[in-house]
This record gives sequence, C-alpha cells and structure tokens, in this order.
Amino acid sequence: MRARLSHVTIPVLDQDSAKAFYTEKLGFEVRNDMTIGELRWLTVGPKDEPEVEMVLRKVGPPEYDEETTAHFRDLIAKGVIGVGVLHVENTRATYERLRQAGVTFVQEPVKRPFGTEAVFRDDSGNWFSLNDSRG
Repeated sequence: MRARLSHVTIPVLDQDSAKAFYTEKLGFEVRNDMTIGELRWLTVGPKDEPEVEMVLRKVGPPEYDEETTAHFRDLIAKGVIGVGVLHVENTRATYERLRQAGVTFVQEPVKRPFGTEAVFRDDSGNWFSLNDSRG
C-alpha cells in the first residue's frame, strides 16, 4: 500500500476559538469551513503545506454520548492530549514570535539529541512539540 497523510484530527473545545488560535496566532490558513448536516467541517493548515489539513473537530454529539464528551473535554482542557510535532526551521525564533502572539508555552526551547524543542498548548489545551533539527 502506498499512502500519504492528508488530514489529522485535533479535538477542540470550541471551533470558533480554535479557528482564531490557529489562524491568528500560528498563522495557518483556513482550508474548509462548512456545515455538513450536524457536522461543522473546519480545517486549517500551514500556508506552505497545502496538502496537509488539520481538522478542528469539536468534541461532542453525535460522535460521543454526554458522559464520554464530558470526560474527553476534561482531558483536553487539562492538557494531557499531545497532538503532534510541528517541525520548523528555527525553534528559538518561532518560539519568540509565537510567545509574543500570545501562545502559551509549557516548555521553553531546550537542546535535545534530535534538535531544539519547545512545547506549547493550543487554546483548548492540546499540546504540540515545536522543533527543528539544529543541535
């Protein structure tokens, strides 16, 4: 099988707030924002990677019952969901730009064996590793 990743789902607490965070603070662009039945299909992505879409999916019905929704939303808000790694050219410079834009970092840039890493949370509580391959 030959395949490539095109979409990744990020669970969010509020789609409008997430849309503002990802576009205004991270600088991503909106790829889709439409309603399909009860579902709002909202995707964003880095401007220089048009083939990648991040689905900002609100946690709740009809996918989950009320109890599961409450539990999942609680885990997101507590910051226990790691969404992924964003590879950048320069972690320290990107950290400064995002910090000045109001992004909450839980780890400042640190030199690791694989490069420099910083960790931030989105407006829902999901966390991302931000890194480069610089030593």
